[in-house]
Amino acid sequence: MITRRNLLSSSALLAGGLALLRSKIADALPPPAGAPRLAGRGYTPVVTPNGTTLPFVMKDGVKEFRLSCEPVKREFAPGMIVDCWGYNGQSPGPTIEAVEGDRVRFFVTNNLPERTSVHWHGALLPNGMDGVAGLTQPHIDPGETYVYEFTLKQHGTLMYHPHSDEMTQIALGMMGFFIIHPRTPERRIDRDFAIFLAEWSIPPGASRPNPFVMLDFNTFTFNSRAWPGTDPLIVKKGERVRVRLANISMDNHPIHMHGHRFQVTGTDAGTIPETARFQENTVDVPVGSTRDFEFVAENPGDWPLHCHKSHHTMNAMSHDMPNMIGVKPSAQGSDVNEKLARVLPGHMEMGHSGMGGMMDMGRPKNTLPMMSGKGPFGEIEMGGMFTVVKVREGLTSYEDPGWYKHPEGTTAKKL
Repeated sequence: MITRRNLLSSSALLAGGLALLRSKIADALPPPAGAPRLAGRGYTPVVTPNGTTLPFVMKDGVKEFRLSCEPVKREFAPGMIVDCWGYNGQSPGPTIEAVEGDRVRFFVTNNLPERTSVHWHGALLPNGMDGVAGLTQPHIDPGETYVYEFTLKQHGTLMYHPHSDEMTQIALGMMGFFIIHPRTPERRIDRDFAIFLAEWSIPPGASRPNPFVMLDFNTFTFNSRAWPGTDPLIVKKGERVRVRLANISMDNHPIHMHGHRFQVTGTDAGTIPETARFQENTVDVPVGSTRDFEFVAENPGDWPLHCHKSHHTMNAMSHDMPNMIGVKPSAQGSDVNEKLARVLPGHMEMGHSGMGGMMDMGRPKNTLPMMSGKGPFGEIEMGGMFTVVKVREGLTSYEDPGWYKHPEGTTAKKL
Protein backbone atom coordinates (compact mmCIF):
# COMPACT_ATOMS: atom_id res chain seq x y z
CA MET A 1 0.00 0.00 0.00
CA ILE A 2 1.35 3.42 -0.98
CA THR A 3 1.06 5.90 1.88
CA ARG A 4 1.74 9.62 1.87
CA ARG A 5 4.92 9.02 3.92
CA ASN A 6 6.20 6.35 1.46
CA LEU A 7 5.45 8.66 -1.47
CA LEU A 8 7.34 11.58 0.10
CA SER A 9 10.31 9.34 0.98
CA SER A 10 10.44 7.95 -2.56
CA SER A 11 10.23 11.45 -4.04
CA ALA A 12 13.07 12.68 -1.83
CA LEU A 13 15.20 9.67 -2.76
CA LEU A 14 14.50 10.20 -6.45
CA ALA A 15 15.30 13.92 -6.20
CA GLY A 16 18.56 13.15 -4.43
CA GLY A 17 19.48 10.58 -7.05
CA LEU A 18 18.74 13.02 -9.87
CA ALA A 19 20.84 15.73 -8.18
CA LEU A 20 23.77 13.32 -7.82
CA LEU A 21 23.41 12.27 -11.46
CA ARG A 22 23.38 15.91 -12.61
CA SER A 23 26.50 16.54 -10.52
CA LYS A 24 28.30 13.56 -12.08
CA ILE A 25 27.30 14.66 -15.58
CA ALA A 26 28.45 18.24 -14.87
CA ASP A 27 31.81 16.98 -13.60
CA ALA A 28 32.26 14.85 -16.71
CA LEU A 29 31.48 17.67 -19.15
CA PRO A 30 34.40 19.80 -20.33
CA PRO A 31 34.01 23.59 -20.01
CA PRO A 32 33.16 25.58 -23.15
CA ALA A 33 36.11 25.96 -25.53
CA GLY A 34 38.13 29.05 -24.68
CA ALA A 35 36.72 29.42 -21.16
CA PRO A 36 39.49 29.93 -18.56
CA ARG A 37 39.21 27.61 -15.58
CA LEU A 38 40.90 27.00 -12.30
CA ALA A 39 41.63 23.44 -11.26
CA GLY A 40 39.21 22.09 -8.69
CA ARG A 41 36.64 19.57 -9.95
CA GLY A 42 36.92 16.01 -8.75
CA TYR A 43 39.51 16.80 -6.04
CA THR A 44 40.20 19.34 -3.33
CA PRO A 45 42.02 22.28 -4.94
CA VAL A 46 45.44 23.06 -3.53
CA VAL A 47 45.92 26.22 -1.48
CA THR A 48 49.30 27.90 -2.04
CA PRO A 49 49.73 30.32 0.90
CA ASN A 50 50.80 33.77 -0.37
CA GLY A 51 50.43 32.39 -3.91
CA THR A 52 47.94 31.43 -6.62
CA THR A 53 46.88 28.59 -8.94
CA LEU A 54 47.44 28.84 -12.71
CA PRO A 55 44.18 28.85 -14.72
CA PHE A 56 43.85 26.73 -17.85
CA VAL A 57 41.76 26.67 -21.01
CA MET A 58 40.24 23.44 -22.33
CA LYS A 59 40.86 23.09 -26.08
CA ASP A 60 40.04 19.92 -28.04
CA GLY A 61 40.36 17.82 -24.90
CA VAL A 62 43.73 19.32 -23.89
CA LYS A 63 44.34 21.54 -20.84
CA GLU A 64 46.28 24.60 -22.02
CA PHE A 65 48.38 26.63 -19.59
CA ARG A 66 50.44 29.77 -20.24
CA LEU A 67 53.66 30.65 -18.43
CA SER A 68 55.66 33.85 -18.77
CA CYS A 69 59.27 33.77 -17.51
CA GLU A 70 59.98 37.30 -16.28
CA PRO A 71 61.53 39.62 -13.69
CA VAL A 72 59.20 40.14 -10.70
CA LYS A 73 59.18 42.14 -7.50
CA ARG A 74 58.29 40.10 -4.42
CA GLU A 75 57.50 41.42 -0.95
CA PHE A 76 59.16 38.95 1.42
CA ALA A 77 57.57 40.68 4.43
CA PRO A 78 56.39 44.22 5.16
CA GLY A 79 59.39 46.47 4.70
CA MET A 80 61.33 44.30 2.25
CA ILE A 81 60.85 44.17 -1.53
CA VAL A 82 63.11 41.78 -3.47
CA ASP A 83 63.96 41.87 -7.18
CA CYS A 84 63.41 38.27 -8.26
CA TRP A 85 62.87 36.29 -11.44
CA GLY A 86 59.78 34.11 -11.65
CA TYR A 87 56.68 33.22 -13.63
CA ASN A 88 53.51 35.22 -14.33
CA GLY A 89 54.51 38.00 -11.96
CA GLN A 90 55.21 35.65 -9.06
CA SER A 91 58.02 33.86 -7.27
CA PRO A 92 57.45 30.99 -6.82
CA GLY A 93 55.37 30.74 -9.98
CA PRO A 94 51.66 29.87 -9.82
CA THR A 95 50.81 26.31 -8.82
CA ILE A 96 49.85 24.09 -11.75
CA GLU A 97 47.15 21.48 -11.03
CA ALA A 98 46.01 18.67 -13.31
CA VAL A 99 44.81 15.07 -13.06
CA GLU A 100 46.54 11.80 -13.90
CA GLY A 101 45.65 10.91 -17.50
CA ASP A 102 45.16 14.53 -18.61
CA ARG A 103 46.73 15.77 -21.81
CA VAL A 104 48.44 19.09 -21.02
CA ARG A 105 49.93 21.82 -23.19
CA PHE A 106 52.18 24.60 -21.88
CA PHE A 107 52.93 27.81 -23.80
CA VAL A 108 56.14 29.22 -22.29
CA THR A 109 57.16 32.76 -23.25
CA ASN A 110 60.59 34.06 -22.29
CA ASN A 111 60.48 37.68 -21.08
CA LEU A 112 63.82 37.42 -19.28
CA PRO A 113 67.00 39.20 -20.40
CA GLU A 114 68.64 35.79 -21.06
CA ARG A 115 67.66 32.42 -22.51
CA THR A 116 65.86 29.80 -20.42
CA SER A 117 63.86 26.53 -20.47
CA VAL A 118 61.30 24.75 -18.27
CA HIS A 119 62.01 21.34 -16.76
CA TRP A 120 59.03 19.35 -15.43
CA HIS A 121 60.78 17.89 -12.39
CA GLY A 122 59.79 14.26 -11.74
CA ALA A 123 57.41 13.95 -14.70
CA LEU A 124 57.36 10.82 -16.86
CA LEU A 125 57.26 12.24 -20.38
CA PRO A 126 58.87 12.06 -23.85
CA ASN A 127 62.55 12.95 -23.79
CA GLY A 128 62.08 16.00 -26.02
CA MET A 129 59.66 17.53 -23.48
CA ASP A 130 62.00 17.24 -20.48
CA GLY A 131 63.21 20.83 -20.75
CA VAL A 132 67.01 20.50 -20.48
CA ALA A 133 68.32 23.26 -22.75
CA GLY A 134 71.05 22.13 -25.10
CA LEU A 135 70.38 18.43 -24.47
CA THR A 136 66.68 17.72 -25.08
CA GLN A 137 65.68 21.04 -26.68
CA PRO A 138 67.11 24.37 -27.88
CA HIS A 139 67.33 27.25 -25.42
CA ILE A 140 64.30 29.55 -25.35
CA ASP A 141 65.77 32.90 -26.32
CA PRO A 142 64.36 36.20 -25.04
CA GLY A 143 61.09 36.99 -26.80
CA GLU A 144 60.47 33.41 -27.97
CA THR A 145 57.56 31.11 -27.05
CA TYR A 146 57.96 27.33 -26.88
CA VAL A 147 55.23 24.72 -26.54
CA TYR A 148 55.46 21.63 -24.32
CA GLU A 149 52.76 18.94 -24.65
CA PHE A 150 52.44 15.51 -23.04
CA THR A 151 50.05 13.13 -21.28
CA LEU A 152 50.27 12.80 -17.50
CA LYS A 153 51.16 9.18 -16.65
CA GLN A 154 51.44 9.51 -12.88
CA HIS A 155 50.30 11.48 -9.84
CA GLY A 156 52.26 13.27 -7.16
CA THR A 157 53.77 16.55 -6.02
CA LEU A 158 56.15 17.60 -8.80
CA MET A 159 57.92 20.88 -9.60
CA TYR A 160 58.85 23.07 -12.54
CA HIS A 161 62.04 25.10 -12.82
CA PRO A 162 64.68 26.09 -15.42
CA HIS A 163 67.40 23.83 -16.76
CA SER A 164 69.29 26.75 -18.31
CA ASP A 165 71.69 28.90 -16.24
CA GLU A 166 70.20 27.25 -13.17
CA MET A 167 72.66 28.88 -10.78
CA THR A 168 71.26 32.32 -11.61
CA GLN A 169 67.64 31.56 -12.43
CA ILE A 170 66.83 29.28 -9.49
CA ALA A 171 68.74 31.53 -7.08
CA LEU A 172 66.57 34.45 -8.24
CA GLY A 173 63.34 32.55 -7.58
CA MET A 174 62.35 30.57 -10.69
CA MET A 175 60.47 27.57 -9.33
CA GLY A 176 56.89 26.37 -8.90
CA PHE A 177 54.63 23.44 -8.01
CA PHE A 178 53.35 21.01 -10.66
CA ILE A 179 50.74 18.95 -8.83
CA ILE A 180 49.13 15.95 -10.52
CA HIS A 181 46.10 14.59 -8.66
CA PRO A 182 45.31 10.86 -8.82
CA ARG A 183 42.44 9.83 -11.07
CA THR A 184 41.08 7.80 -8.14
CA PRO A 185 42.11 9.31 -4.76
CA GLU A 186 42.72 6.85 -1.93
CA ARG A 187 41.02 9.14 0.60
CA ARG A 188 39.37 12.54 0.83
CA ILE A 189 41.59 15.49 1.76
CA ASP A 190 39.77 18.48 3.27
CA ARG A 191 42.62 21.03 3.15
CA ASP A 192 45.59 20.71 0.79
CA PHE A 193 48.47 23.19 1.17
CA ALA A 194 51.65 23.68 -0.92
CA ILE A 195 54.78 25.39 0.46
CA PHE A 196 58.00 25.96 -1.51
CA LEU A 197 61.14 26.20 0.63
CA ALA A 198 63.86 28.61 -0.49
CA GLU A 199 66.96 30.37 0.79
CA TRP A 200 68.55 33.57 -0.42
CA SER A 201 71.67 35.67 -0.05
CA ILE A 202 70.57 39.31 0.01
CA PRO A 203 73.14 41.83 1.30
CA PRO A 204 71.70 44.23 3.94
CA GLY A 205 70.05 47.16 2.21
CA ALA A 206 70.05 45.43 -1.19
CA SER A 207 67.05 44.16 -3.16
CA ARG A 208 68.74 41.72 -5.56
CA PRO A 209 69.67 38.20 -4.35
CA ASN A 210 73.28 37.19 -5.02
CA PRO A 211 73.24 34.03 -7.20
CA PHE A 212 76.96 33.37 -6.69
CA VAL A 213 76.65 32.47 -3.00
CA MET A 214 76.88 28.70 -2.50
CA LEU A 215 76.28 28.10 1.21
CA ASP A 216 76.22 31.27 3.32
CA PHE A 217 72.54 32.27 2.95
CA ASN A 218 70.93 34.89 5.17
CA THR A 219 67.21 34.84 4.26
CA PHE A 220 64.87 31.84 4.37
CA THR A 221 61.32 31.69 3.06
CA PHE A 222 58.05 29.75 2.68
CA ASN A 223 56.67 30.56 -0.79
CA SER A 224 59.08 33.51 -0.98
CA ARG A 225 57.70 35.03 2.22
CA ALA A 226 59.48 35.33 5.57
CA TRP A 227 57.80 35.49 8.97
CA PRO A 228 55.92 37.62 9.89
CA GLY A 229 54.87 37.90 6.23
CA THR A 230 53.81 34.25 5.88
CA ASP A 231 50.10 33.44 5.65
CA PRO A 232 48.73 31.10 8.35
CA LEU A 233 47.20 27.74 7.41
CA ILE A 234 43.56 27.82 8.52
CA VAL A 235 41.98 24.45 9.37
CA LYS A 236 38.75 23.25 10.95
CA LYS A 237 39.03 20.78 13.81
CA GLY A 238 38.56 17.23 12.53
CA GLU A 239 39.65 17.92 8.96
CA ARG A 240 42.20 15.76 7.18
CA VAL A 241 45.04 18.02 6.07
CA ARG A 242 47.81 17.51 3.52
CA VAL A 243 50.89 19.73 3.41
CA ARG A 244 53.12 19.52 0.32
CA LEU A 245 56.72 20.74 0.65
CA ALA A 246 59.18 21.35 -2.20
CA ASN A 247 62.88 22.19 -2.09
CA ILE A 248 65.41 23.09 -4.79
CA SER A 249 67.59 25.22 -2.51
CA MET A 250 71.17 24.36 -1.55
CA ASP A 251 70.25 22.89 1.87
CA ASN A 252 67.92 20.28 3.30
CA HIS A 253 65.18 21.60 5.58
CA PRO A 254 63.75 19.60 8.53
CA ILE A 255 60.18 20.92 8.74
CA HIS A 256 58.59 20.48 12.16
CA MET A 257 54.97 20.87 13.21
CA HIS A 258 53.75 21.38 16.77
CA GLY A 259 50.70 19.87 18.42
CA HIS A 260 50.12 16.99 15.98
CA ARG A 261 51.80 13.94 14.58
CA PHE A 262 51.61 13.14 10.90
CA GLN A 263 52.49 10.54 8.30
CA VAL A 264 54.75 11.24 5.33
CA THR A 265 52.58 10.05 2.43
CA GLY A 266 54.33 11.14 -0.77
CA THR A 267 57.46 12.25 -2.61
CA ASP A 268 58.16 13.61 -6.09
CA ALA A 269 58.09 9.94 -7.19
CA GLY A 270 54.47 9.57 -6.05
CA THR A 271 52.46 8.09 -3.19
CA ILE A 272 54.28 6.10 -0.49
CA PRO A 273 52.56 2.73 0.14
CA GLU A 274 50.62 2.69 3.40
CA THR A 275 52.73 -0.18 4.71
CA ALA A 276 55.84 2.03 4.48
CA ARG A 277 54.43 5.00 6.42
CA PHE A 278 55.03 5.82 10.08
CA GLN A 279 54.33 8.62 12.53
CA GLU A 280 56.52 11.75 12.55
CA ASN A 281 56.65 15.27 13.97
CA THR A 282 59.44 16.40 11.62
CA VAL A 283 60.07 15.63 7.96
CA ASP A 284 63.41 16.35 6.32
CA VAL A 285 63.02 17.72 2.78
CA PRO A 286 66.22 16.98 0.84
CA VAL A 287 67.54 19.16 -1.96
CA GLY A 288 65.75 18.55 -5.27
CA SER A 289 62.76 16.74 -3.78
CA THR A 290 59.22 17.06 -2.46
CA ARG A 291 57.52 15.57 0.58
CA ASP A 292 53.80 15.29 1.41
CA PHE A 293 52.55 14.75 4.93
CA GLU A 294 49.01 14.25 6.24
CA PHE A 295 47.33 14.57 9.62
CA VAL A 296 43.90 14.97 11.17
CA ALA A 297 43.56 18.35 12.88
CA GLU A 298 42.40 17.14 16.29
CA ASN A 299 44.05 19.69 18.58
CA PRO A 300 42.71 23.28 18.50
CA GLY A 301 45.21 26.12 18.84
CA ASP A 302 47.87 28.14 17.04
CA TRP A 303 50.57 25.62 16.15
CA PRO A 304 53.97 26.60 14.70
CA LEU A 305 55.16 25.03 11.44
CA HIS A 306 58.82 25.81 10.80
CA CYS A 307 62.25 24.66 9.72
CA HIS A 308 64.12 23.23 12.70
CA LYS A 309 67.50 24.60 11.65
CA SER A 310 67.57 27.51 14.09
CA HIS A 311 69.25 29.96 11.68
CA HIS A 312 66.51 29.27 9.14
CA THR A 313 63.91 30.86 11.43
CA MET A 314 65.70 34.21 11.48
CA ASN A 315 65.88 37.05 8.97
CA ALA A 316 68.87 39.00 7.63
CA MET A 317 71.30 36.60 9.29
CA SER A 318 74.92 37.73 9.58
CA HIS A 319 77.40 34.94 10.18
CA ASP A 320 80.48 37.04 10.86
CA MET A 321 79.42 38.71 14.13
CA PRO A 322 81.65 38.31 17.19
CA ASN A 323 80.36 35.99 19.90
CA MET A 324 79.62 38.24 22.88
CA ILE A 325 77.72 35.69 24.99
CA GLY A 326 79.13 35.89 28.52
CA VAL A 327 81.27 38.94 27.68
CA LYS A 328 80.77 42.41 29.16
CA PRO A 329 82.55 44.66 26.66
CA SER A 330 82.33 47.82 28.76
CA ALA A 331 83.34 48.29 32.38
CA GLN A 332 80.60 48.78 34.91
CA GLY A 333 79.46 52.39 34.90
CA SER A 334 81.12 53.12 31.54
CA ASP A 335 79.30 55.33 29.03
CA VAL A 336 80.96 53.71 25.97
CA ASN A 337 77.63 52.65 24.46
CA GLU A 338 76.12 56.10 24.91
CA LYS A 339 79.10 57.69 23.16
CA LEU A 340 78.93 55.18 20.29
CA ALA A 341 75.21 55.81 19.87
CA ARG A 342 75.89 59.52 19.38
CA VAL A 343 78.34 58.72 16.57
CA LEU A 344 76.43 55.73 15.14
CA PRO A 345 72.67 56.29 15.48
CA GLY A 346 70.89 53.00 16.06
CA HIS A 347 73.98 51.35 17.59
CA MET A 348 73.17 48.53 20.01
CA GLU A 349 75.65 46.42 21.93
CA MET A 350 75.47 42.76 20.88
CA GLY A 351 73.78 40.66 23.53
CA HIS A 352 76.19 39.25 26.11
CA SER A 353 73.40 37.34 27.85
CA GLY A 354 71.63 36.10 24.69
CA MET A 355 69.78 37.69 21.79
CA GLY A 356 66.23 37.42 23.13
CA GLY A 357 64.40 40.74 23.20
CA MET A 358 66.74 42.29 20.63
CA MET A 359 64.12 42.26 17.90
CA ASP A 360 65.36 45.26 15.94
CA MET A 361 68.94 46.47 16.34
CA GLY A 362 68.77 49.10 13.62
CA ARG A 363 69.24 48.11 10.00
CA PRO A 364 69.51 49.49 6.47
CA LYS A 365 66.39 50.18 4.43
CA ASN A 366 64.76 47.16 2.73
CA THR A 367 66.20 44.82 5.36
CA LEU A 368 64.10 42.78 7.77
CA PRO A 369 64.87 42.59 11.49
CA MET A 370 66.44 39.29 12.53
CA MET A 371 63.42 38.27 14.61
CA SER A 372 60.05 39.94 14.38
CA GLY A 373 56.33 39.50 14.76
CA LYS A 374 53.89 39.98 17.60
CA GLY A 375 51.74 37.31 19.19
CA PRO A 376 49.00 37.43 21.83
CA PHE A 377 51.62 37.19 24.60
CA GLY A 378 54.28 39.51 23.15
CA GLU A 379 57.15 39.22 20.72
CA ILE A 380 57.50 35.97 18.74
CA GLU A 381 61.26 35.68 18.39
CA MET A 382 61.22 33.98 15.00
CA GLY A 383 61.64 34.88 11.35
CA GLY A 384 62.29 33.18 8.03
CA MET A 385 60.78 29.70 7.58
CA PHE A 386 58.01 30.02 10.14
CA THR A 387 54.24 30.12 9.99
CA VAL A 388 51.25 29.09 12.09
CA VAL A 389 48.66 26.34 11.59
CA LYS A 390 45.44 27.67 13.10
CA VAL A 391 43.11 24.81 14.09
CA ARG A 392 39.64 25.92 15.20
CA GLU A 393 36.27 24.41 16.07
CA GLY A 394 33.14 25.72 14.40
CA LEU A 395 34.72 27.67 11.56
CA THR A 396 32.29 28.95 8.95
CA SER A 397 35.01 30.22 6.58
CA TYR A 398 38.75 29.96 6.07
CA GLU A 399 39.40 33.63 6.83
CA ASP A 400 42.03 34.25 9.50
CA PRO A 401 40.20 33.75 12.84
CA GLY A 402 42.75 35.76 14.83
CA TRP A 403 44.71 34.43 17.78
CA TYR A 404 43.51 31.36 19.66
CA LYS A 405 41.51 31.99 22.82
CA HIS A 406 42.74 29.46 25.35
CA PRO A 407 40.17 27.81 27.63
CA GLU A 408 40.49 28.83 31.27
CA GLY A 409 43.36 27.06 33.04
CA THR A 410 45.10 25.76 29.88
CA THR A 411 48.01 28.24 29.58
CA ALA A 412 51.35 28.18 31.36
CA LYS A 413 51.62 30.91 34.01
CA LYS A 414 54.05 32.45 36.45
CA LEU A 415 54.13 31.04 39.98
